Amino acid sequence: MRILVRLAATVSLAATAMAWPTSASAALPTDPEQVVTVRVPSRASTTGILEAWERRDGGFVRVRGPVRVFVGQAGVGPASEWRSRTPRGTFTLTEAFGIAKDPGTSLPYTRVSRSHWWVSDVKSRYYNTMRLCSPGASCGFRQNLSEQLGAISVYKYAVVMDYNRDPVIAGRGSAFFLHVSEGKPTQGCISMPVRAMRWLVRWLDPTADPIVSVNVGDAAYSVLD
Repeated sequence: MRILVRLAATVSLAATAMAWPTSASAALPTDPEQVVTVRVPSRASTTGILEAWERRDGGFVRVRGPVRVFVGQAGVGPASEWRSRTPRGTFTLTEAFGIAKDPGTSLPYTRVSRSHWWVSDVKSRYYNTMRLCSPGASCGFRQNLSEQLGAISVYKYAVVMDYNRDPVIAGRGSAFFLHVSEGKPTQGCISMPVRAMRWLVRWLDPTADPIVSVNVGDAAYSVLD
């Protein structure tokens, strides 16, 4: 049985993001060729199902999944810097990074070290961006309030969710990624087994305008038998 996503699903994915003002994101593509969906049973759920879809012959074909994933300790919904919650909505996927060498992705990929940080300091002008700074140096943000990417093992491979990035609003939340699982709920990211994560990084193609849709229940798309 081939499972297809209705073409109308692309419209509903964008509408979902619009309905959640906390899901500030870069402009969504109007005709994505790759879609990653993450569904959780309820807003309080800490686990969900990820599937990857690819446009073929006028519809979407599932090419990976279902994969069990972990989401935030506080479930899915409006996110902020002070909640361990995964943002609900639809976001572009435009870059990747990892402690491991580039596995062969077409996305811009940064191999991170202990001098790479994701800034979560709400008072910094670099909030919710990656910065290169030697540990202990003064680089325009407080390192104790930021993530030292090369020191966090789950970032063997990671893809950035473009949540709160254009525009960046201080306090609305930072450092939301798809990354390798450590077998428990996250601080707001979406995590999965390393094999699935490596496959995802390699599959994503910037020319296909990939997006991720995070939703409760089956709101993200319709499925045809």
